[in-house]
Amino acid sequence: MEETGHGGGDGIQWWWALASAAQLGWGVLSYRTGGTGDCRLMPVKAFGVASLFVGAAASAGFGLLHASGIHKVDDLKEVGANIRTGLGVRPRGTG
Repeated sequence: MEETGHGGGDGIQWWWALASAAQLGWGVLSYRTGGTGDCRLMPVKAFGVASLFVGAAASAGFGLLHASGIHKVDDLKEVGANIRTGLGVRPRGTG
């Protein structure tokens, strides 16, 4: 069976989506419970909740890139070049 390199059919994007949803849900739950406990730990709790939201955004972004067939930096550069060409913008130099 020949590998096309796009999508792959391995379902890894579902793991990224599941990780993103879990982190987002945990972040919302932590945000809603608020400041229970010792008030001196509030900065640590706020950092933890913010980290959950940032992690959810990052895993969702990686899942989106992987699901759309972008697996390497070269693939992303090719997409950028295609967008620039489609907009009629002069291509960037290679150096």
